[in-house]
Amino acid sequence: MSDLHARMAARVGDLTAVVVARCAAEAPFYGALPRATLQGEVARSIAAVHALLLRALRDGGGGPIGPGDLTRLIEWSARRAEERVPLEAVIAAYLIGAEVWWQTLTEVAEPGELAGAGGKLLACLHAALPAVVLAHQNAQEDLHSEDKRVRRALLGALLAGQPYEELAGVARVAVVGEYEVVAFAFESDPPSRLVQSSLDAFTGIPVLMDHVARIALLPGRSDVPGLVARLGKDVGQPVRAAAALSSVPAAIPSAAHEAGRVLDLVRRLGRPPGCYRLDDVLLEHQLARPGDGLVRLAAKLDPLEEHPYLLETLRVFVERGLNRRQTALELCVHRNTLDYRLQRVSALTGLDLAIPAQARLIQAALVARDLAGPADHREVTGWQGSAGAAESG
Repeated sequence: MSDLHARMAARVGDLTAVVVARCAAEAPFYGALPRATLQGEVARSIAAVHALLLRALRDGGGGPIGPGDLTRLIEWSARRAEERVPLEAVIAAYLIGAEVWWQTLTEVAEPGELAGAGGKLLACLHAALPAVVLAHQNAQEDLHSEDKRVRRALLGALLAGQPYEELAGVARVAVVGEYEVVAFAFESDPPSRLVQSSLDAFTGIPVLMDHVARIALLPGRSDVPGLVARLGKDVGQPVRAAAALSSVPAAIPSAAHEAGRVLDLVRRLGRPPGCYRLDDVLLEHQLARPGDGLVRLAAKLDPLEEHPYLLETLRVFVERGLNRRQTALELCVHRNTLDYRLQRVSALTGLDLAIPAQARLIQAALVARDLAGPADHREVTGWQGSAGAAESG
């Protein structure tokens, strides 16, 4: 192989230039690099691999790549990972280099030399690629773990209103402009990686999310309802979420607090899956303030406690916008039956649903009852005592 080694050595400079040009043309990562980087660092790395292939041609015995050379390949691959070079770009460069090397071999090798030289090339690839991939993946995992730690710290600082600029620099995250602060509630615990992947795929960027507190920062003016719907499909379960817009990073803590309150209301009220904002539960938010007013409102429906079918009828009637036809259809009862039930509600509560002001009071009383709980629950938790005090006052 000594003569072939000399002939290939004479072509190494041209080979390196061809591989660099093809990498830039065929691999998007390399195509985006500055020309100086391609002709400098990238060219030197390719030339170093060519030097390994030349030694394999020169040395007839032993393995295709010695332990020292393999160690250098592993070191180079780990360094490429630390420099954020994608693994697919690294593999593309090796395969392009192997193709160019083989094409040159077919041009300069004698017929009797080609099989041995081709075998050497394949043996080198067989030894190098698994080691390169493993080293790259290990380095990427280490980087990913560190990235996650820094990103968690950054999110914690933003949610707490603490200085975040240094952490943002380390995490390579630009903290500017508006954010949608979104709190999530799942019926069961989905894998964190699945949730994160869904959020990242929908937004097109790595999303800052605390998977314990289940709160995330999305780019301002994101399609949050669309994201929640997509997330529900990806995790295979209904998702409730509450969002609040933060116009500047300093407002993120208050937005997070608002989103948390809204989500708590949505869950307590048994609202269906979807995305909610404060405006969607504004009345409920005001009614949720503890005090005699809430208890007194809830107590308006206590006479229906022993008549659950009347309470259900009233709830459906209110949810259907006081539409008798739709209510009768949903309950599968005749209109006359519905009218009788609503008359019973009015007789027991003393509130007439035909009077707009009293109908609004009944609607508010339903919300208050959902928030305060039924009469027996209010008694156990101390609500009943407040109601009694309010009535006697």
